[in-house]
Amino acid sequence: MLEFYRSIGGKLTRQDGYVDNGWINAVAPTPAELQYLHTAFGIPQDYLSYPLDLDERPRFEKEDGFTLIVMQTSYPLGEHSDIPYDTIPLGIIHAEHCIVTICTMPNPVIEEIKRGTLRHVSTAKKNRFTLQIFLRTAQRYLIDLRRIDKQVDAVEDRLENSTRNRELLELLKLEKSLVYFKTALKANELMMERIKRDRVFEMYPDDQDLLDDVLIENLQAIEMTDITTNILTSMMGAFASVISNNVNAVVKLLTTTTILIAIPTLITSVFGMNVPLPWQESPTGMLWVLAIAFGLSGTMAFLFWRWKWF
Repeated sequence: MLEFYRSIGGKLTRQDGYVDNGWINAVAPTPAELQYLHTAFGIPQDYLSYPLDLDERPRFEKEDGFTLIVMQTSYPLGEHSDIPYDTIPLGIIHAEHCIVTICTMPNPVIEEIKRGTLRHVSTAKKNRFTLQIFLRTAQRYLIDLRRIDKQVDAVEDRLENSTRNRELLELLKLEKSLVYFKTALKANELMMERIKRDRVFEMYPDDQDLLDDVLIENLQAIEMTDITTNILTSMMGAFASVISNNVNAVVKLLTTTTILIAIPTLITSVFGMNVPLPWQESPTGMLWVLAIAFGLSGTMAFLFWRWKWF
């Protein structure tokens, strides 16, 4: 799907078709749409296909007046998936009279930009618009990391009384997401540092300040990922022991209960034998047997309580 936008008065406005100095957003483009972008604007086909590879790493290329920038953005998959959060590549292409973004699926960063989260947008200023996408990408990582922190806190509350592995598996999934986040953030940082060092495109002082802000936000996301990963690692080890202790407590309770029930069962079984037994002729014999049985069970229960087995 191809979407056409142009900034008017600092705000994005959707267009029915292509306009100069506009923005073309390609979401899961069909072969015909890719051919249109190649034919109409001369964009190299490699530049159009690279961002559609889910394993593509962040980098940039320049060829024949076109600039391709590939970066990794966060992508929520939902709590019921194998990985709650993953990363997907986003391609940004600078053509002569427009800027093109391309992704294999609706990208959360692009969707937020379309909803107007950026202020003072100018699609004619391709370099600044690209830096604004960089900034929003870093901020998106921070938002998802805060959500992961809340999920960790929720799992932690459930783990205190848990005897199952489900909560630990949830933490493991979040830890995998954090690994993907850190890998993507590090790669994005290297790509942006190279853009800054090699001056890939012309930047005014305001643009330079914006790129510095992006690098700071990206570094903050990396540090936050490291902190959350360290907390998860230590917490998983600690709560594995907690779950083991909870299971041991349940087993201890069942064992003591079995012992207390077994004593009356043993005594009544003996007095139920078909042989001569004490008090078998006494009308109060059954009461004596029950008194002995439950008296011994009560004594054992008192001893267990004193020994703090309960």
